Amino acid sequence: QVQLVESGGGLVQSGDSLRLSCAASGRPFTTIGWFRQAPGKERSFLGALGWSDSSTYYADSVKGRFTISRDNNKNAVYLQMDSLTTEDTAAYYCAVSHWGSPQALALMNVDDWGRGTQVTVYP
Repeated sequence: QVQLVESGGGLVQSGDSLRLSCAASGRPFTTIGWFRQAPGKERSFLGALGWSDSSTYYADSVKGRFTISRDNNKNAVYLQMDSLTTEDTAAYYCAVSHWGSPQALALMNVDDWGRGTQVTVYP
């Protein structure tokens, strides 16, 4: 199992930027990524990073506005979110696939989830 701890959520104003962090520990994995879930909506994929080559894959809805990066020293990944709007208000979750690719993670092939961190964007 992989333990995932998200941090960095909070209350921000529309137009602001925010960076979320996800610290990973435990067994090895091939892909790590981010999802979000707004009240009354299904959990949706945002982006993922292949751990061996740092390749990235994003949902079309956030491409160019959200960026995933990694810190090898801390075994952590980040989600940089720019030009936030009220539509980005949601709980944000980190997730891993033990063996799959970023594209597979996008199809909800998730092995472990973090507990999530709340992002609220006000007008």
